[in-house]
Amino acid sequence: MKIDKRIIPLAIGGLGIGTTEFTVMGLLPDIANTLKITIPEAGHLISAYAMGVVIGAPILIGYSVKFPPKKVLMVLMILFTLFNGLSAIAPDYTSMLIIRFMSGLPHGAFFGVGTVVASRMAGKGKEAFYISLMFTGLTVANLVMVPFVTYIGHAYHWKLYFAIVALIGLFAILFLKLWLPAIETNQDTHFLEELKFLKRKQSWLVLGITAIGFGGLFTWFSYITPLMTIVAGIQANQMAYVMVLAGAGMVVGNLAGGFISDRLGPEKTCALLIFLMMISLAGVFFFAEHQNIALILTFVCGALSMSVAAPINIMMMKAAPKSEMMAAAFMQAAFNIANAMGAFLGGIPLEYGFSFKYPSLVGVGMTFIGLAISLRYRYLYGRETPDNDDTVVECVPCEK
Repeated sequence: MKIDKRIIPLAIGGLGIGTTEFTVMGLLPDIANTLKITIPEAGHLISAYAMGVVIGAPILIGYSVKFPPKKVLMVLMILFTLFNGLSAIAPDYTSMLIIRFMSGLPHGAFFGVGTVVASRMAGKGKEAFYISLMFTGLTVANLVMVPFVTYIGHAYHWKLYFAIVALIGLFAILFLKLWLPAIETNQDTHFLEELKFLKRKQSWLVLGITAIGFGGLFTWFSYITPLMTIVAGIQANQMAYVMVLAGAGMVVGNLAGGFISDRLGPEKTCALLIFLMMISLAGVFFFAEHQNIALILTFVCGALSMSVAAPINIMMMKAAPKSEMMAAAFMQAAFNIANAMGAFLGGIPLEYGFSFKYPSLVGVGMTFIGLAISLRYRYLYGRETPDNDDTVVECVPCEK
């Protein structure tokens, strides 16, 4: 199958974002040692980045909706590249904390604008698949770049990790300039107009599915290392291969989710995949002690963790036909809330001395709630086919 080269710049941007977001987790001990802080303090760098995503997504989208999406994406990637480059030379913990917050600001806005651009470049009936192609960069980051950059950081210096991310950002800027088509924008919109979608129950249901349902999978992913080493009995030095297995699942699941969504419809696909998430997390709880089954479930959970990305974003754009970019940005904020909520709630049973398989049981409860919201959404809106013709614009040739 021939890949539309216009989508590649968005995928490269996703590759850089995925690399910077997930590699830091494996380098926390190195960062803590160099900056002379504790590992929990180093973990605040993750929180700072996530906070930047949540705050930056709606604000940057709100102030950029009047500008051409291509130029907006290039500016966002320039900011991303700049702040990751500064992370490589930050002299102390305080400056690093501030820069990581700044690095997170363009993350959600990039995917917010990119989601809408990808759907507009797609032919009829291929919108979800094109969105999944954009998120392929994020999944390939987990499959290839995170293990590779983690190794480089361990073997040489963790600051090289940020330098590599900045290099990926430069490539993204270049290919955005060369290959992404210019797309018209709605010059009449403004910040408050973009936020009107929040008045709709439909929008809040989608955000609830994302924040709570996806939070269930983050209960598993946040504690995957102790789960696999302590419960499943995997050697610690083999965890890199386990993460590659999870990353491979993300690549497959992401593309499969987009493909299925374009055929079954996003509402039905979302409900089905969240149901499978719930079953898989239950499988982790009951069978994590069996090493081979645990490895199979690692691939399956990895696949399901990204499979819903395309259909849930399509649902959000249907819920906010006049505010697609802002809605997509809020989705990124919801994903990061899911990350924080999953890690926090999943850690509660651990504080009371329960096994590392218990976070997945918390995840079962969260995905059950997400499934209930998803079924409610499908009952209320699944048969609606809103006319979004007024949001579709024509692509014009790439700028020279």
